[in-house]
Amino acid sequence: MLTDMNSTIPPEWLWWIIPVVIWDAVWKAIALWHAARNGQKAWFTALIVVNSAGVLPIIYLKWFQRKG
Repeated sequence: MLTDMNSTIPPEWLWWIIPVVIWDAVWKAIALWHAARNGQKAWFTALIVVNSAGVLPIIYLKWFQRKG
């Protein structure tokens, strides 16, 4: 049985976690906006569901969004 688990995040990890969360949020917002505007419901859903630290939104924006 795990009885001595500490659920707090060590402060030194915040230097990595906060920038990754901001990075992901920015790319996700841009990709979601483009997917919604282009009517790409499958991409919109995938971008909301999958947390990929910005990788999936960048892939979508680079290769799969409709040019127009």
